[in-house]
Amino acid sequence: MESLRIIDTWPVTTAAAAVVRADGTVLGTHGPADHRFPLASVTKPLAAYAALVAYEEGAVELDEPAGPEGSTVRHLLAHTSGLAFDEHRVTAPPGNRRLYSNAGFEVLGDHIAKASGIPFAEYLRQAVLEPLGMTSTTLDGSPARDGVSAVADLVRFAAEVQAPRLLDPRTVLEAQSVVHPGLKGVLPGYGHQSPNDWGLGFEIRDSKSPHWTGNTSSPATFGHFGQSGTFLWIDPVAGASCVALTDRAFGPWAAQAWTPFTDAVLAELS
Repeated sequence: MESLRIIDTWPVTTAAAAVVRADGTVLGTHGPADHRFPLASVTKPLAAYAALVAYEEGAVELDEPAGPEGSTVRHLLAHTSGLAFDEHRVTAPPGNRRLYSNAGFEVLGDHIAKASGIPFAEYLRQAVLEPLGMTSTTLDGSPARDGVSAVADLVRFAAEVQAPRLLDPRTVLEAQSVVHPGLKGVLPGYGHQSPNDWGLGFEIRDSKSPHWTGNTSSPATFGHFGQSGTFLWIDPVAGASCVALTDRAFGPWAAQAWTPFTDAVLAELS
């Protein structure tokens, strides 16, 4: 895909990108697909997928208590537990506000480790990474932000989310559907959004503006971006997913570059 060559104009040292359809067909790659990049918060969808495997295996229930009083596994996945951004401190009642929380995903990882008897990083490896052949991906710390991966691996994950084999498709549909509709909140890097819609570990585009996806992205688009200059989106209307990884922290350059890049990818897809 010619549109992927746009990453050569980004003010970064190293970047790689790919587009994959639901049937696993890789429509194009550009840059070093096997280069390992820190994922930052693109770690969260991987962690969430492992949590959903734990749910389907019966290790946890989505509505069982987890985290602050009144909070559940579902609240933690949807950033509505009330935990602060980067502190294990309660700042709101569960289900009351959309408070994007790294701490919430750390509590989630601890909860699953306790329920399964397996350290969360190992659970993620056994449940998601190994079955999908994601041999370049590791989690060395927080399930909120300490994943490291390569475009070639994330293409496998993006294909899985579009056409699930590890999970019941109904579970993945629930993960990409709004949990606690109508809640306001701040989307890191893009300011206050009303509503600030999320599913189970995936951010949902809906009508958010400004946003890190394209102006032409469908409202059904979901995924995640990371402060390490990384993103993964899945657009069900376009029938494809795009992954882009870089070695430069998110900042104004990304906010300016990512939207026209995604619009160019979508234009080429259509």
